[in-house]
Amino acid sequence: MELTQRIDNWSASHPAWMDIFRMALGIFLLGKGIAFLNDIWALQRLLQNVNIDWNSLQLAYIIAFVHIVGGFLIAIGFQTRLAALFQIPILIGAVFFIWPGFSTDNINQMVPGGVMFVWSGKDTSAITAEWWISVATLVLLIIFLIIGSGPWSVDRYIKSYEEE
Repeated sequence: MELTQRIDNWSASHPAWMDIFRMALGIFLLGKGIAFLNDIWALQRLLQNVNIDWNSLQLAYIIAFVHIVGGFLIAIGFQTRLAALFQIPILIGAVFFIWPGFSTDNINQMVPGGVMFVWSGKDTSAITAEWWISVATLVLLIIFLIIGSGPWSVDRYIKSYEEE
């Protein structure tokens, strides 16, 4: 209990300019979710390529929904920690599956229907902008999971409204 109160007190004092990054992150995730909905089949193909065949279309819709709702909540600063918590597993998967030199095969000799991971060495020229954006988004989500909403947020407005 004391640890969460100390984190809450520390996060309440973070500078307001950090909220600009929070809002930009939320808008980016909201836009990414809309982009996934516009081309849901591309996301489904990506999920099938890593051999997540079971209900890959439903999983693609869930990912798009979590990005849209979570991005909106992060952008307005309402339940930021919870929204970031739901986004982090998706971004860990994105960072892992966009990893430079990473390829998948639909046949795994050890586990039928599993994924066989193959890394083709440490070729740093294969690092793409998409991978860096995924890493930066993951880092920002972890930061806002820790520090919370900030002074320019719905959470802060509700808290100040309740005190009056």
